[in-house]
Amino acid sequence: MSSEKDRVAEFTAFRQRMNERILAEDNQVVRRFFALDTQTYKPGALDVKTKEMLGLVASMVLRCDDCISYHIAQCKDVGVTRDEFFEVFSVGLVVGGSIVIPHLRRAVDFLDRLEGGTAVGQAEGCGEHD
Repeated sequence: MSSEKDRVAEFTAFRQRMNERILAEDNQVVRRFFALDTQTYKPGALDVKTKEMLGLVASMVLRCDDCISYHIAQCKDVGVTRDEFFEVFSVGLVVGGSIVIPHLRRAVDFLDRLEGGTAVGQAEGCGEHD
């Protein structure tokens, strides 16, 4: 279980370290995109919980494991329950089709690790939202 928590902590630390490194560069396009992404997930007509669940579905359909892991962690932080996660996973699976199944496996694995359960594997992917 300790190594599972270490993997979650490693994912989070890497993401934070690299975001800081990227934002240290003098590139307004990158900075503006990160700022736009951050603004998108703030409360508005939709609450943060709903927006994070939408982000999770979109990430599943786009098949981005890092994004999926990120949104699972964010959803967990805003109180998404295990039953709600599996409804979100269901939407992602129906919208994305069977090609989403490997990402669903890794999503459940990451959720299990966040919850301190026994899991195997590791999140891999292209990137994630700030």
